[in-house]
Amino acid sequence: MIGVALALAAAVLVTGCGSTEFTGGTPEAQQTTQPTGRSAAAGTGKGQALRFSGTTLDGVSFDAADLAGKPVVLWFWAPWCTICRAEAPEVARIAAQYNGEVRFVGVPGRGEEVDMRRFVEDTGTGALTHVVDQDGSLWNRFGVIAQPAFVFVDRQGGVDSFNGSLPGDELRRAVAALANS
Repeated sequence: MIGVALALAAAVLVTGCGSTEFTGGTPEAQQTTQPTGRSAAAGTGKGQALRFSGTTLDGVSFDAADLAGKPVVLWFWAPWCTICRAEAPEVARIAAQYNGEVRFVGVPGRGEEVDMRRFVEDTGTGALTHVVDQDGSLWNRFGVIAQPAFVFVDRQGGVDSFNGSLPGDELRRAVAALANS
């Protein structure tokens, strides 16, 4: 069901912001257009997706294994990405709507932490946990080729990923399906 919602969104959307390869650091000032659509999360077999740890923007240790058995949305974003900035308030609203049912985790990369913190403050996404991915290991692990991107992990550890922006109604449908999985 999530796949159907994502496939519909892929048919409608044709742009993202970012390059096709994570190189870490700050990107060039120009954003590039990328195709969007479903992709498999590399190296994340069923039950393996939430086997990673990191540090949040607040400096707190984070272990994704604590989320095993719960539906999770990983939202990959960059602080300079205008599309990420535009969709952030809707991501925050949907996360609040499904609070307690689906866990949302932001995964910022491609920027400096000070800019990431400013992004969170400016966009009202502070209620989400944001796990910093400066080296791009999580982006690469989940096959994220551009930002924004979403990875949906169901209760059984199954993964469905989408590289690109999702309109609010499509994201809401995907999250509703995830909550009911």
